Order: sequence, then structure tokens, then C-alpha cells
Amino acid sequence: MNHAPRKRFGQHFLHDPGVIQRIVGAIAPRRDDTLVEIGPGLGAITGPLLERLDHLHVVELDRDLIPHLHTLGPPGTITVHEADALRFALDSIPGPRPLRVVGNLPYNISTPLIFHLLDQAAQIRDMHFLLQKEVVERLTAGPGTAAYGRLGIMVQYRCRAEPLFHVGPGAFRPPPKVDSAVVRLTPYETLPHPARDERLFARLVQQAFTRRRKTLRNALQGLALVEQIEAAGIDPLHRPETLSVEAFVRIADVVAETAGAAPADQP
Repeated sequence: MNHAPRKRFGQHFLHDPGVIQRIVGAIAPRRDDTLVEIGPGLGAITGPLLERLDHLHVVELDRDLIPHLHTLGPPGTITVHEADALRFALDSIPGPRPLRVVGNLPYNISTPLIFHLLDQAAQIRDMHFLLQKEVVERLTAGPGTAAYGRLGIMVQYRCRAEPLFHVGPGAFRPPPKVDSAVVRLTPYETLPHPARDERLFARLVQQAFTRRRKTLRNALQGLALVEQIEAAGIDPLHRPETLSVEAFVRIADVVAETAGAAPADQP
């Protein structure tokens, strides 16, 4: 199909057969999987997936690609959902759970889309995404590294995050100006460090990393008292990027337990 990539959709179409084979091999689809592909584009991954699946669901926003996608498999083997993935509800997908989600994600929506999917993580078995390499580094980073921040913490709270392999710009048309990588995100069946109040935990992490160069006592001002940070067994003079997911949960839990005493402004 002759289709000019559209900048407003962040389209970079994958065409490298070797990369496509590695991605499908990493996904390792089984015939009866309920699999959802986000942003199939011209179907570089879609076609090989259909060869291994009884049925495939795809979510595509570009209406000009919809007729082409319908031709990729035998009749009845593909369902095309013309929708914005940022607003798409996975519970509208029929079939057994949990779902498997894959996609070559546009760089301009990858982070909000991942957060949107995390809100639906209870329905998902695993996710395989081709992303900007920098985003994969942030998703999988550990404490004390430059890439560690809010995105990695919130993803690793719900999922095991594994970087799989690097993909160069030449694998795409047009080639992006950055390197890419494939990541596997596997939601935990049981959270290893469940927070008492997940909204509070999320607020605490978000605020901490808007002030990541400050110490915890200053970064969390207005949310957590120095005494609460210390009660969680953490030095309030440490910086946010040094804390593990579990450490942030401990602070949030102490704050939640002592919610009757609102944090006062601290010097």
C-alpha cells in the first residue's frame, strides 16, 4: 500500500524483516490468545501475528489505513477498531482474559498511552512495545540512575519491566532521529508492594520528581512531614531518585496511616 506517513500521528512504519521476526518471536503468540495490536499502521507486525493467531484485534486511528488492514488476513480473522488508543477501553474487546497487548507506539503518545494501559492492567497478561530507546531506559531504570523517575516507578509498581533489544532508525520508514528498543511489561498478578492509597502514592511520586534535585524533606513538602519520612525508615535528606518503589510505598503508607494530621509547611 502506498501511504505517506503522517507527522500528526507520529507514524514511522516498521519494514525490517529481521526486526519484525524478532518482535513476533519475543511475543510468541499462541493460537487462542486474545491479542490487541495498537497502531498497526501498514501491518508489518499484523500480518506475521495473523499467521500465528486464530483472531487479532487492532486499534488504528488513521482511517485511511482501515481498508488495507481488513485485507491482511482471511475473512473473520481480524477485527479493526477505528479509535484513539488513548481513549480506547480494553473491556470493549470480546474474548477470554487476560489480554495480550502489542504495538509500535508513536513516540508522541507513548507515555500517556502506557499510563492509560496501566489503569487497565488487571485485564492484561503482558505488553510488548517498540518505543523510543530513551523511553525504554526510563521504564526499566533502577534507583540512582539518570533515567530513573516517575514513569519507571509507576510502571514498575504494577509490572515487571524487561528491555529486550535495540532497533536502529533504518528499520523504519521514514527513519526517526532517535534509536528505538523493544520492551516487555508483565503486570503482576499480586502487587509485590501494594500501597494503602494508590492515589496518594501516585501524587507523592509525581511531586517528588517535579523536585527531583531537592532532598525528600523539601521535595515532599506539603504531602509528607519529616517525621513521616523518618517513620518509613528513610533519611529525609536523601533525594527522590535514590528511593526504590518499595520505599516510596512505605512513605505513602505512613502518610495514609496518619492522615488525620495534615502535613504542615516545613522550612
